[in-house]
Amino acid sequence: MDYQRIIRCLELNREIFERLLRGKTVEEYLWKPEETSWCILEIVCHLYDEEREDFRTRVRQVLENPSLPLPPIDPQGWVRERSYITQSYDLVVERFLSERSESVNWLRSLADPPWENTFYHPRFGPMPAGYFLANWLAHDYLHTRQITR
Repeated sequence: MDYQRIIRCLELNREIFERLLRGKTVEEYLWKPEETSWCILEIVCHLYDEEREDFRTRVRQVLENPSLPLPPIDPQGWVRERSYITQSYDLVVERFLSERSESVNWLRSLADPPWENTFYHPRFGPMPAGYFLANWLAHDYLHTRQITR
């Protein structure tokens, strides 16, 4: 797996997200294609939380302490619990973009990271650090597609 390529893509995706998210009107960022869908505001809140509490945290933990249990996350529950729909759109966009920059800077600062370090999930089995990194990028693509729809 080309880890440096994945990191470059995460960095490039920051620019893509910035272009996709800035300058939206209230009507645009609150619009939902279906009642059960997330609007762009909720997607950005989700991206912000996932950046900090899921992907960067989990990659770091598997690189540094793969034998520890992963911290719990609840992306679906956070939408309501954290009241995503009431958040300031522009502020959350800025926070997400800042966190992405921090993530990329951290990833680039790693000297020969042990991507083969593996967390053993009781249900899914072995999950190497590189798996979490690749899923981070896949998550970007999922939500880029969702935003552009």
